[in-house]
Amino acid sequence: MTRARTDRRPPQRGDQRREAILDALESTLQEHDFDDVNIAEVAARAGVTRPAFYFYFESKAAAVAALMERMVDDTMFVNDIFTMTDCAPRERVRGMLDGLFDTWERHRSMFKAALQAHGRSAAGRRRWDDGRAMFVESVAGMIRAERASGIAPDGIDATVLATVLLEVNDRLLERMTLGGPLTRAELLDGAAAIWLGAVYGIVAGPTR
Repeated sequence: MTRARTDRRPPQRGDQRREAILDALESTLQEHDFDDVNIAEVAARAGVTRPAFYFYFESKAAAVAALMERMVDDTMFVNDIFTMTDCAPRERVRGMLDGLFDTWERHRSMFKAALQAHGRSAAGRRRWDDGRAMFVESVAGMIRAERASGIAPDGIDATVLATVLLEVNDRLLERMTLGGPLTRAELLDGAAAIWLGAVYGIVAGPTR
């Protein structure tokens, strides 16, 4: 796991080597697709041996899964703002989606590699699922609070709704990564309509 941002202990040599490997992998993914990444090249960039790479990661896919923790950290920040803000529903939802898409933009190569590696590593799939699960309860808690305050109407179980809405976000990022007929603005409008309708019962029109 990555070191917590609040961890003030001096980094250990093992931590430094592991992070160097992840830094090298991230830079390599900006130049090559997942399938074209060479572990020997990544190790050389990190200043470690190939066996050292395998000391920390069982496979290339497992290393990509570990790298995704960096994107999860950034997404957690967006989630905290979304679930803790007192903004009106439209501002809250649009702010979350804008933050999510901006995070994806910063980590586009990493996310693409994670999609490609997802089916090849059990550890990678667990990290992917665990990463999503981290956000479910906080979003569900926000939905319950909005219902209790009368801002959102009662509806289906909040945890079920949060889980499905976060799955929608995953599919949006996947479509942004792989390409499709809709622009970013159109995807944002569609996602906002889904979130606002499902949570608040609001029919949302385009913002352009």
